[in-house]
Amino acid sequence: MNKLLLTLASIGLVTGACAQQNPTAMKYAPIINADLAKQHLSIIASDAFEGRETGKPGADKAAHYIADEFKSLGLQPIVNGNSYFLDIPLVENAFKVSSFTVNGKSFASGTDFYANGSAPAKNLFTGEFVFIGYGIESDNYDDLKGVDITGKIVLYINDGEPMNNGISKITGTDKKSEWTTVRSKRLKFLRSKNPLLILAVGPNVADILKRFGGQIGAGQLSIKKDGPVETSAIAYNITPEVANQLLKNSGKTYTELKASIDATGKPQTQTISANISTSYANESKNVKAVDVLGYLPGSDPKLKDEVLVISAHYDHIGMLPEGAKDRVNNGADDDGSGTTSIMEIARAFSKAKKDGHGPRRSILFLGNVGEEKGLLGSEYYTDHPVIPLANTIADLNIDMVGRVGFDYIGKPDSANYVYVIGSSMLSTDLHKVGEKANNAYTKLKLDYKYDDLNDPNHFYERSDHYNFAKHGVPIIFYFNGVHADYHQPGDEVSKINFPLLAKRAQLVFYTAWDLVNADTRPVVDAKK
Repeated sequence: MNKLLLTLASIGLVTGACAQQNPTAMKYAPIINADLAKQHLSIIASDAFEGRETGKPGADKAAHYIADEFKSLGLQPIVNGNSYFLDIPLVENAFKVSSFTVNGKSFASGTDFYANGSAPAKNLFTGEFVFIGYGIESDNYDDLKGVDITGKIVLYINDGEPMNNGISKITGTDKKSEWTTVRSKRLKFLRSKNPLLILAVGPNVADILKRFGGQIGAGQLSIKKDGPVETSAIAYNITPEVANQLLKNSGKTYTELKASIDATGKPQTQTISANISTSYANESKNVKAVDVLGYLPGSDPKLKDEVLVISAHYDHIGMLPEGAKDRVNNGADDDGSGTTSIMEIARAFSKAKKDGHGPRRSILFLGNVGEEKGLLGSEYYTDHPVIPLANTIADLNIDMVGRVGFDYIGKPDSANYVYVIGSSMLSTDLHKVGEKANNAYTKLKLDYKYDDLNDPNHFYERSDHYNFAKHGVPIIFYFNGVHADYHQPGDEVSKINFPLLAKRAQLVFYTAWDLVNADTRPVVDAKK
């Protein structure tokens, strides 16, 4: 990450507005309060909304609830001039593996492996495959040197990289390379080599199958593309037990081959005989989904064409299968808390505007759908913006601000912190605005623990702000950290700390107030 220094002059222009408390802003911030938050969240995170899964009736209910609130506040419908709903064209692809047999032994999808990718229906049979170690190509270590895997079935170790006594063979240090830290790098690389089928073995596959096996084969959502459907080599994520069946004729197990590579730092790439057969097919259907947009026009003729986006995703992960004691993943924190926050912030700005204190710049309140399915709603919006991204000064994204995360449980400041991510990734101006707003008003502990491109959790890439950042729009992501009920039915309204939610939302309000009323927009001066 390269951070460039600004001149003192430009710092003064952008941040001067938030150096002191603004009595007008302080008049409207209390509109954002715990009671109003509880009122909204008790509805959108109720069982009646069925976990708000994208493409399901619960998400549609939530979208209409948000739109009705925007309308009641006097926010303008901006989609085609008359709608609060931006259609997100999604398609559900259900990839089904009907059979997978190795050396006469059958393995079941959802029990022994899970698959991802997109390809036409196919029946495969082969008498051999290529074991390609870690599937890495680098200057210091190359599993594919002199090896052509076009049209072949390959097996690779999807578990880190060659390490010996804590030292990476690739980097020569105790720090792991991008082959490990960038999650999609290896699979993209291998798919570029056009194999017939990719088999990825890892020790965590069994745990994933145990937790999510019942959902294997369910449809995966993606944005519908014009033209031919893109296909890619299918990848089966297999357990070590399946890998050992594949490796039977090599005389070694998965664990032994991995240990040998780690100890010697040398690839063990080899062709191994094995009778492999599998059949799969892809089923597709269109899915209805919408982002919800509410627009508050600016009051300054010279600045009103510029817009600040305040976003949160209203979707969650839906329902567990029948038979579960508690079927509804209510998503009160994730991200009912953020959705509640943008409605409260919208109320505060709307009241200010009605009283003659409207923002100089415009504000777009954006409720995203499909975040849990891969940031789909924000991806579509940023690729097809209703307001040009060139006119978008920043995105303030709120995702999980209603609870206390693992790191703060039992700590004295557990009710007075928020994680801030990405504020200086693209703009040191924006970072300063956020800091000064907090220092002047809310005085939360701003924790930058996850404000790091090398964060192993990849939080910077895991919420809707990321799609704005990809287009060069400065962002701030507000987050309370994960907790025991993350993506569990226990993420319920009863566990929300409403005063803390309101205080965090007030920080976003104050930061937004300063941004939309400053003489100049934040300068993009740093690149991730």
